[in-house]
Amino acid sequence: MTTGKVIQFRRGRRVIHEKHFLIEIPGSKNREQAEKFAGKEVVWKSPAGKLIKGKISAAHGNKGVVRAIFEKGLPGQAITTKIEIK
Repeated sequence: MTTGKVIQFRRGRRVIHEKHFLIEIPGSKNREQAEKFAGKEVVWKSPAGKLIKGKISAAHGNKGVVRAIFEKGLPGQAITTKIEIK
C-alpha cells in the first residue's frame, strides 16, 4: 500500500468535475510509471474518520500524475492531504 497526495479537482476553464481528482504519487515521474496504478483502489480518510473510496482511472499528463474518480465527491479540505492507494 502506498500513499499519494491530492492535488486538485479535475477541471477545465469553467467546469469542475466534483468526483474527479488529480493525485500525485511519489516515485511516479513519468506517464509510463503512472499508468501502472490504473485500476487500483484509493481511500481518503476524513479528520472525523469517514472513508471515501475511489478508483484510479488513468494517467494525467506526462509527469506521473493520475486521475481518480470517487463514489462521492471529496470536500475542498481534502486538497493537499494524504490518500492511500491499495
